[in-house]
Amino acid sequence: QEQLVESGGGLVQPGDSLRLSCSASPRASRRYFMGWFRQAPGKDREFVGGIRWRDGTTLYADSVKGRSTVSRDITARTMWLQMSSLKPEDTAVYYCAEKSGFDGSDSDPSAYNYWGQGTQVTVSS
Repeated sequence: QEQLVESGGGLVQPGDSLRLSCSASPRASRRYFMGWFRQAPGKDREFVGGIRWRDGTTLYADSVKGRSTVSRDITARTMWLQMSSLKPEDTAVYYCAEKSGFDGSDSDPSAYNYWGQGTQVTVSS
């Protein structure tokens, strides 16, 4: 069973930067795409960004494009989300997730097979 563990959340001020990490357990089968999602109270879970594991191709939501970077280290089985110019509307629980195959949209939560427990990010002055 795949295990994903997020870390790096916390309380930051507007305009600050933050880096979230997601560590994945070893597994025999192929890892296709890994994504970051977030969910604010009363809202649906939304795609933030992600990366194709094999070649590093990235994808971002318009709401974070230009101020976020997703990267990964294949050997360390770790993915990061670097966010800058944080805004109060970025406040949410952030989840990393793994998509084992290429079926389904990379931005659709229902296409993902494994999820971490989430880490809270609060942007407030």
